[in-house]
Amino acid sequence: MEPSRGAKRATLAQVAELAGVSVMTASYTYNRPNRVSDRTRAKVLAAATRLGYPGPDPSARSLRRGSTRTLGVVMGEHLSYAFDDPEAVSFLAGIADVCADHGYGMTIVPITGAADDVSRITDAAVDGFVVWTTSDDDPVLAAVRATKRPAVVHGGPAVDGMGLVSIDNRAAARAVGAVAFAGAARPAIVSFPLSRDRTTSITKGAELPDVLFPVTRERLEGYREAAEAAGTAWHDVTVAVCARNDAAEAERVATALLTSAEPPDAIAAMSDQQASGVVQAAHAAGRAVPGDVAVTGWDDAAVAAPLGLTTVAQSLRDQGAACARAILGGREPDSRPAPWSLTQRTSTRRP
Repeated sequence: MEPSRGAKRATLAQVAELAGVSVMTASYTYNRPNRVSDRTRAKVLAAATRLGYPGPDPSARSLRRGSTRTLGVVMGEHLSYAFDDPEAVSFLAGIADVCADHGYGMTIVPITGAADDVSRITDAAVDGFVVWTTSDDDPVLAAVRATKRPAVVHGGPAVDGMGLVSIDNRAAARAVGAVAFAGAARPAIVSFPLSRDRTTSITKGAELPDVLFPVTRERLEGYREAAEAAGTAWHDVTVAVCARNDAAEAERVATALLTSAEPPDAIAAMSDQQASGVVQAAHAAGRAVPGDVAVTGWDDAAVAAPLGLTTVAQSLRDQGAACARAILGGREPDSRPAPWSLTQRTSTRRP
């Protein structure tokens, strides 16, 4: 018997009555099937089919047990970034690994900078949050705290009452910058966005406005220390800021740098995706890597080895897993920075 369009939803009590069993037995058929005989279970399911009963309401079940068994991942990027960016994919895979082990699902909560960002957080039916790296002034951080659910931030910023999983970005940038800028007279940086405005610009290091993304800020500080140790003042270092972590945009800004009156002879990029765009721009401009321009990246992504990129190696998958374990395990993440290492290849000059 098919329910008519617009008819009231059949209830479990009606299913039990039609099957000739108690409501508790009908409930056990769905929630604790091992307590019901095969014959009884078949009768209940046949009655449910006749009445068009789809099963218990999962949202009501979640309310009863006080858990959705779902982990929310707050991404301050366009939703497609979660599927297009290789390192975001790796990070999400690490979270998914742990969720699967605990019988949890995962919900991506995209944050766009719109007025409804906070309501997206408060309305999310999740048991806890992993917040992808964001800015110091992002209002979703306060919204996540206000939910009083367990939460971990990846990359930064550090927030009272929330865990943090990150590498020492400043130290890593100092290390890779020392290799990139060794012997360079005109070093440059291809940078992540400085703030949630996500504007593209080319400026000098000393003229940068406030940097509100902690990951960007710490890496710029490390690069500054490396440049100054190599004998170049910060006000002489060119910083090309990209609105997105995107190879095509990095190629455009690198082309502008490399075709200028004083092209850089070393470029440190904040990701391997950006570095791949820099290498493409160098080839198009007829500049040899590393003879005319040294290039470094970050992440040791799949694109790094084929291009011979010197880079910072880190595992976003392991970091995603660490975020999820901290929440689902009910404990603070390890206070020590996540591991990283320097991988030297042919895109930089040998000492």
